[in-house]
Amino acid sequence: MDEPERPALERIADALERLAPPRAPPASFAAARLFRHEPASGAFVPAPDFALDIELLVGVERQKLRFAENLTRFATGLPANHVLLWGVRGTGKSSLAKAAFMAAAKQHARLKMVEIDRDDVAHVPRLLDELRGRIERFVVLCDDLSFEEGAAAAKALKSALEGGVSGPPANVLFVATSNRRHLMQRDHSESRGAIAAAEDAEEEISVSDRFGLWIGFPPMDQAAYLAAVRAYAVRFDLVAPDLDRRALQWSQLRGARSGRVAWQFVRDLAGELGKPLPL
Repeated sequence: MDEPERPALERIADALERLAPPRAPPASFAAARLFRHEPASGAFVPAPDFALDIELLVGVERQKLRFAENLTRFATGLPANHVLLWGVRGTGKSSLAKAAFMAAAKQHARLKMVEIDRDDVAHVPRLLDELRGRIERFVVLCDDLSFEEGAAAAKALKSALEGGVSGPPANVLFVATSNRRHLMQRDHSESRGAIAAAEDAEEEISVSDRFGLWIGFPPMDQAAYLAAVRAYAVRFDLVAPDLDRRALQWSQLRGARSGRVAWQFVRDLAGELGKPLPL
């Protein structure tokens, strides 16, 4: 290369360097236990500890035990499976994941949780590569996972969980919650044709196979619903002589019985009685 051309090339390189987005500083996870990941900036934003005690989640004893066993194995470096928590709305899937994590994190200082939005699932492979090899052990949580963007997002997540040629990161456990066991969209567009739609559906269904542990959350019956209400009332010293009747009326107005509905009733009752709650 001729010598006079060097300054021009250097100027171009400098200009491109200035136009490039600034590199994110190396992530630090010392500030918190929970973080929210922002793919656009690459930032890990600290979040406050999840305040709901896992003992307050009633009616899901089997699910708590199974999830906690798998999480403890992961936290101690033993083999563990990625987890899909699936079932009807409001049964405590997300709350269980976070509450169980908080209980485990108090025993294992290097355990961290990173939450990623379901709309950013396509960025999971890059996220897992960034976490790979760090001394911390990460639970990556995606709440209400679905594939509204279609098969492309499903392929990205499947690739991340398989890990490609380098394998999945040993220090990352992926946890997803969903209302549907097979993570399919409710409606597949027929504009691409029946064969293409079927292939997309197969791609999305196959993602659920990458979760080694499926934990189901069935609808809550009346006895479990009232048990949840009573447990909250005892924990927060909420006294009402007609507690069961009012709780059932509340669920009838909502058209559902679930842990979420029980908690919403208790919040209303606490407000009426002038009692503070942690959440």
